Amino acid sequence: QVKLVESGGGLVQPGGSLRLSCARSGSTVSIYAMGWYRQAPGKQRELVATITSASSTNYADSVKGRFTISRDIAKKTVYLQMNSLKPDDTAVYYCNAHLYSNNDFWGQGTQVTVSS
Repeated sequence: QVKLVESGGGLVQPGGSLRLSCARSGSTVSIYAMGWYRQAPGKQRELVATITSASSTNYADSVKGRFTISRDIAKKTVYLQMNSLKPDDTAVYYCNAHLYSNNDFWGQGTQVTVSS
């Protein structure tokens, strides 16, 4: 199995920045993409950003130009750099691993709160 552990969430003022980390461990698997998703209270989980094994990236329109997804292969860690944060970015952020087999693994989530 694949284990994902997120960290880096917290409280930040509008316009501030946070960097989330997702550390992977467990079985050797073929991962197609790693991604960040978020879920705000009363809303559905939405895709924020993804990065494939070929290093191509994709972002939700709402975060383009503000968020950057990256990875450190040696550390088996995926990052989400979040700049110019807005109150609407407040959510629980989840790390996801999507395998070529179409199986998905999820982290436990980390809370991001943007408030003045």
